[in-house]
Amino acid sequence: MSAPVLSGPDYLREGLKLVLSPGLRLFVLLPLAINLILFVALIGFAVRQFSGWLASLMGSLPGWLSFLDFLLWPLFVVLLLLMVFFTFTLLANIIAAPFNGFLAEKVEAVVRGEDTFPPFSWNELLAMVPRTLKRELRKLSYFLPRAIGLLILSLIPGLNLIATPLWLLFGVWMMAVQYIDYPCDNNKVSWDDMLAWLRAKRWQSLGFGGSTYVALLIPFVNILMMPAAVAGATLFWVREDGAKGLVKT
Repeated sequence: MSAPVLSGPDYLREGLKLVLSPGLRLFVLLPLAINLILFVALIGFAVRQFSGWLASLMGSLPGWLSFLDFLLWPLFVVLLLLMVFFTFTLLANIIAAPFNGFLAEKVEAVVRGEDTFPPFSWNELLAMVPRTLKRELRKLSYFLPRAIGLLILSLIPGLNLIATPLWLLFGVWMMAVQYIDYPCDNNKVSWDDMLAWLRAKRWQSLGFGGSTYVALLIPFVNILMMPAAVAGATLFWVREDGAKGLVKT
């Protein structure tokens, strides 16, 4: 009997259960430690700079909108939080890419019933570094032009009012792209084919990306949710027959 198909948020929850299981905990400890150090450093920097950034954004408002200050202040606070979140996620995923690819590989073996307690191997992990970093640079080339466009929009008086919902929608989509890419890369699925697969399962992808986005916004909880998202995305890929019908390169 085939495993049931889950919704996007369900995959994240099941991913959390997987990474907390005895057979996979070891593969989570290293990226957890790295992400924790990065998170504390970035949050410390953001706290020191936050008031200056907020003053710059509020100062970009035209005079005729000054009466809306009390409404726009929380909007700009949210905008800055989203931008800090994006920066943390981007840096954390670049640093943790080999670990995440390694974790996705082991999760897939467990989910497919091929290996209940996969062994940890430094040689296997190090061998994945060049490939995973190359793929992260591909994600970066996809992310940066769109993020820069949104950043420019955020600085244009009046138009910056629509920047927050656009950042939110883009963030949800990027979470799906970011984490589904690990099992896709392990299965040698091309970048374009991976994007096409996500678009074909748009609502489930957005559901997974949205739940991941919300979980990663919660301080300190996000440290554990990153590996959970890797495991959930891998489960999503396997359960939805991700490799079926795709052209591999």
